[in-house]
Amino acid sequence: MNPLEYAIKMELDGAQYYNNQAELNKDNELYNVFKEMAKDEMTHAEILKNKMNEITFELKDDRNLERAKNIFFSAKDFKNNIKDIPGQIEGYRLILDKEKESIDLYKKFLNDTNDVKESEIFKYLIKQEEEHYSIIEDIITLLNHSYEWVESAEFGIRKEEY
Repeated sequence: MNPLEYAIKMELDGAQYYNNQAELNKDNELYNVFKEMAKDEMTHAEILKNKMNEITFELKDDRNLERAKNIFFSAKDFKNNIKDIPGQIEGYRLILDKEKESIDLYKKFLNDTNDVKESEIFKYLIKQEEEHYSIIEDIITLLNHSYEWVESAEFGIRKEEY
């Protein structure tokens, strides 16, 4: 499997993972976050397929991830609606590893290319994957919040709300 084929498979696996997470979170705000991330992974796979097949493509920054991340800050009772499914945090930590793997792979591709168009693609994908990484980190923080802080006002200093 050549590097582009590997990257395409990695993006498709990521889309499947995020769609599965969306299904697990149908009843809360994470549903939309994961659906946006799955959509982005599919877009990344298409960009890479087009590059591999030498088809013209456009790198659009449509702000889907920015809108998804805003859910964290605009939803009134966001953290109260998130289900802590056993093993969920560990699963999110695994996907952080996968996002980091994607970032590292695209940085390697960027360093190995002299082609301007390829450089643009890999810079774009690095930025997208770094945003995914940040979103997953935020989700882990929200899930850990219930373990790390006592919610009663009579106990200690509480972390500021988002």
